[in-house]
Amino acid sequence: MTSVQVGKDDGHGGKGAARADAPTGAAGAPGEDQGYHRALGARQIQMIAIGGAIGTGLFLGAGKGISKAGPSLILAYAIAGVVIFFIMRALGELLMYRPVAGSFSEYAREFVGPFAGFATGWTYWLFWVVTGMTEVTAAASYMTYWFDTPQWISALVFTIILYAANLISVKLFGELEFWFSMVKVTAIVGMILICLGILTLGFSDAGDTASVTLLWDDGGFFPKGIGGTLMTLQIVMFAFLAVELVGVTAGESKDPEKTLPKAINTVPIRIAVFYIGALIMILSVVSWTNFKPGISPFVAAFDEMGLQVGAAIVNFVVLTAALSSCNSGMYSTGRMLRDLALNSQGPRFFTKLTRNGTPLIGTTFSAGLMLIGVWINYQWPGDAFNKIVSFATISGMWAWVMILVSQIRYRAKADRGEVPQSSFKAPGAPYTSWFALAFIGMVVVLMGIDKDARISLYCAPVWALILGVSYLVLKKRNPQGAAFSKR
Repeated sequence: MTSVQVGKDDGHGGKGAARADAPTGAAGAPGEDQGYHRALGARQIQMIAIGGAIGTGLFLGAGKGISKAGPSLILAYAIAGVVIFFIMRALGELLMYRPVAGSFSEYAREFVGPFAGFATGWTYWLFWVVTGMTEVTAAASYMTYWFDTPQWISALVFTIILYAANLISVKLFGELEFWFSMVKVTAIVGMILICLGILTLGFSDAGDTASVTLLWDDGGFFPKGIGGTLMTLQIVMFAFLAVELVGVTAGESKDPEKTLPKAINTVPIRIAVFYIGALIMILSVVSWTNFKPGISPFVAAFDEMGLQVGAAIVNFVVLTAALSSCNSGMYSTGRMLRDLALNSQGPRFFTKLTRNGTPLIGTTFSAGLMLIGVWINYQWPGDAFNKIVSFATISGMWAWVMILVSQIRYRAKADRGEVPQSSFKAPGAPYTSWFALAFIGMVVVLMGIDKDARISLYCAPVWALILGVSYLVLKKRNPQGAAFSKR
């Protein structure tokens, strides 16, 4: 069933007259703006795409990956990077068919079924709420490096600032994300250049021992065996979560047919430079045996080089990465809730927009829940909080699964002439999409084997049960909302 386009939202939750004859594949089809303002330009979209691929998963999580797999972590990032590119090209094909805000649930609703759209929208919303809880608390903890301020105060201040920025306008959100991403990019490029200088000029404390041979000298390239490398794939995939955020911006991009394909096509370059390139440089300057879980490899590398000032710099960068993630979370949660509400799969009051085109109630509700993270961190520090964080991986990968399944079904319909062809086809699809699905399935199995990650698989059935019961209630109270997409 193709989506039926509707008139532009009036900004207060109302919709204009439906138009069944509107071309669903056209970017400018009526209703595609959904009342939002297309205020995100190419510069901001590019940086949002880049920032989505760089976060605390790299700045902090890579330390655990290195300790588990040694230099072969580089290979894990390379293989996972190929899969991520397949996912992003599948998303790109769908976005050029119909660029809308809340894209994942929209495509799942249209090509998989109404329950798939319902589950995807609410699961992706939960993913960002949980991520926001952890990131704002992490940002507050990083502030203690400089200031002896109670952590909850910093968390509260950060939440209020980011909440206000998201309500003022989407353009301000884009500017914040642009500069957050700029800090992260500059830090990684700077690290690569410093390491390159050490390798070629031999300065710093690590100058005498720095060499690319460190990639295979200390126990080989696979010091923990192939099994150790495989077990890092879940860590790697977690690091890539949020790369799909560019899809959520589709409804507010000024020129989606140009900006989105360009952002997606640069994914391999970003992964090659910011992940593979950075790790090759770090592990060529400092032996992998010097890195430990829970410690940023960037901080550890600066310490080994005798550049202690680098620790303060990296702390600022990690703070920026956490704020960037929380900022993105507030942006996406409000739009997911509004998309669900517009399709009668969420409370109607979530449809309301401010004069600046931002989802007021949805963003406010999500930001309020994110504050619970401060309380959780106060009550159950350590393992309990980390167990909640682990759910982010499985819920984030659900969005990827829906993107791939939706693309496979869309391509089949397009080939039969039932829906318009996309102007940005995924090369090798649907085979590349099937491969990516199989890879994600393997990662889920590995998560079940790893006792540290297994908790997320225990949480998933509980959330699925909540979604199932909620959908049955929705179906009983509002059969129209549960039966089909209204757009």
